[in-house]
Parts: sequence; C-alpha cells; structure tokens
Amino acid sequence: MTAKKPSKPWRVTVTGPEVEASSSFTSEAKTYAFIRATLGGGSPADTAKIEQWEGGLWRWFETVTADEIRAAQTTSRDTEK
Repeated sequence: MTAKKPSKPWRVTVTGPEVEASSSFTSEAKTYAFIRATLGGGSPADTAKIEQWEGGLWRWFETVTADEIRAAQTTSRDTEK
C-alpha cells in the first residue's frame, strides 16, 4: 500500500524549554520563512526539525537551531550597513 502524498509536503517541529509544535507547509521557501520568524528574536523555541515527504515517508531534511538563525540575521544586518 502506498501512502498518498500530503498537500503540504514540508513539516517543521519546533521545540524548546516551553514549546513543542508542528506546522506543515507547501514549499521549502515557506518552511524556511516560518523558521526564520519562529527562531529569530526572543522566541522560547530553540530548535526546528525539518522533514520532507519523499517516497511515501516523512524523511529528516535538516535541523536548525535558534543560534544559527540569529547569527545569520545579525550577519545580514551588518552587511546592509
């Protein structure tokens, strides 16, 4: 039996000391926009596990930490000046 591809083939599970939540997205771009917004700033979340639907299964794609997002945002602001 083959599992049907979901309409939102990207899934993010955000975790931290006070949070654990999952959200699904239609594209990789929307997934990463959500992660940047969720892990940036003063969010209590500290990790986002990204999964992609592939070959009938959810497969691990990447794990991103809040430190990585904040460092990238700081670098981006520094280069804009």
